[in-house]
Amino acid sequence: MGRILHFEIHVDDMERAKAFYGEVFGWTFEDWSEYAGMPYFGAITGDASQPGINGALIKRQGPPPQEGQAVNGYACTLGIANYDTTEAAILQHGGKLALPKHALPGMAWQGYYLDTEGNLFGIHQPDVNAK
Repeated sequence: MGRILHFEIHVDDMERAKAFYGEVFGWTFEDWSEYAGMPYFGAITGDASQPGINGALIKRQGPPPQEGQAVNGYACTLGIANYDTTEAAILQHGGKLALPKHALPGMAWQGYYLDTEGNLFGIHQPDVNAK
């Protein structure tokens, strides 16, 4: 036991966050607000037959993270097929660069971004030729 089963992304603007993750990564959302007793949207991140987990967007209950502060929580990394295309979509839809694309030699291309709500996340394109 102890395997991560679900994630929550804390957001200030639910519609803006849904648009960002929907447009950039193709996520879909289900309204679970009645069940949760607060604004809460289940995030379906992909096909259940593929590796990965689903999560949710939850209405932030306090101040957002301050730009430049140390990470105070888990940073989720999303597997992607094309780094450059995904980066362009992130930036086009209001995301910001946090740590540029870099090689994990012999494994992948990795980089970190801030979503429209100020949350840090990574993207990871497997590539054995990365160097």
